[in-house]
Amino acid sequence: MCKCIWIHHIRYYFMKLLLMDFFTNVTFLFLEGHVELEKYRYLYFAVTLIVYLMIICCNSVVIFIIYSNKQLHEPMYIFIAALLFNTLLGTAALYPKLLIDFLSEMQVTSLQACLFQAFLIYAYGSSEFTLLSAMAYDRYVSICKPFQYATLIKMSTVRKILFFSWFVPLSGNGIGVLLTYQLQLCKYKMNRIYCNNYSVVKLSCGNISVNSLYGFFVLFVVVFPPLIFIIFSYVRILTVCLKNSKDFRRKALQTCSPHLIIFISFTVTTCFEVIGSRFESNVPHLFAMIMSVENLVIPPIINPIMYGLKLQEILIRIKRMIGRRGTHISF
Repeated sequence: MCKCIWIHHIRYYFMKLLLMDFFTNVTFLFLEGHVELEKYRYLYFAVTLIVYLMIICCNSVVIFIIYSNKQLHEPMYIFIAALLFNTLLGTAALYPKLLIDFLSEMQVTSLQACLFQAFLIYAYGSSEFTLLSAMAYDRYVSICKPFQYATLIKMSTVRKILFFSWFVPLSGNGIGVLLTYQLQLCKYKMNRIYCNNYSVVKLSCGNISVNSLYGFFVLFVVVFPPLIFIIFSYVRILTVCLKNSKDFRRKALQTCSPHLIIFISFTVTTCFEVIGSRFESNVPHLFAMIMSVENLVIPPIINPIMYGLKLQEILIRIKRMIGRRGTHISF
């Protein structure tokens, strides 16, 4: 009996030493943006859970339809599937942690986990812009150079574009996060509900000029070129449409309108997120929080709805799938 008690005490002190060593080597950050949400946290939890389940279901359905139908294994639909898959990755970086925090008494995270979340969210946003520019190029070639489409948009070209769309944002944002990790922090409280790279940078008591300059560099290299290219592509598409018949313009609009709506919604909500993170001290806290999450709420819901309802090939297959389910249920 005494031997068992001694073994128990030895194990207890051994675990205590391990935990002390672990906690002394880990920097913890407190997400204080939840303070104003504390009163209705269970309501926020329920709403967030419903939104996240909607995002998973809607995006997964469209991805599954494209994957399971060989007739849709074309560049335009492959780009759509890649965009929706990127959406699932981006939302997975936010929603699970957000749901846990709503049910927790204290919203705390380690510096490593915080920067990893920021890296995934930034990579999602940057990849979204590059994928949207790839889709704009696909529409530009299809409408403005239809006879060259087969030679310009090959499957090998699609694979290279997809690799570029993920590799460049991951590399660019990865370096930015590593630069932030090297900073010496003197504050440990962020007035946010999720981790943001620039918010962590502001916790440093040292020189952050390198981080700020690199942030602007990534913005001008990763974000602005796709934006300019998308605008250029649609100016060219509009020019060609004005020179053709009404039927041609109608078909072009039917094909391009989902992409345009998604591009505008994502650009606007991303601008809100940038404004909310850079100038959060100059705007009401609740408004800044709403702006900070819009690009991870509105586009992920709009994207599959627009492509599922606007593109006939996908809509037809959704109706067929629902019809088969209904037949099985009635039987």
